Amino acid sequence: MDLLAEYRRATMFFEAGDPTGAARLLEPIVAAEPGNSSVRQLLARAYFQSAQLSRAEEQLRELVDRDPSDHYAHHVLGRTLERLNRPADALRHLRIAAAMYSTNTDYTTALRRVEGKVAGR
Repeated sequence: MDLLAEYRRATMFFEAGDPTGAARLLEPIVAAEPGNSSVRQLLARAYFQSAQLSRAEEQLRELVDRDPSDHYAHHVLGRTLERLNRPADALRHLRIAAAMYSTNTDYTTALRRVEGKVAGR
């Protein structure tokens, strides 16, 4: 199997709005190259976009464990936990992402929204 060609195909599926198709293509690539963060991140995003949230959480936790300075992985993990109705768990990761990249309005918007949920607003 040509992993690079499959990754490119998966990227096209994802960008065309087929995250489930992208995930199917990415799963064997991650199995073959478990240390490839780019492939794992796209797989996590595909799972997130297709509402396979537990699978997304698993991939994102792996990314955060490998690289705690990955602000994007923290952000998407926080969003995933929010969608799983676990705002208290989400808050930690959203705070980390926003602290690392405070100029990103998506990060600060998500943080404020989840802070409101945790505070009961």
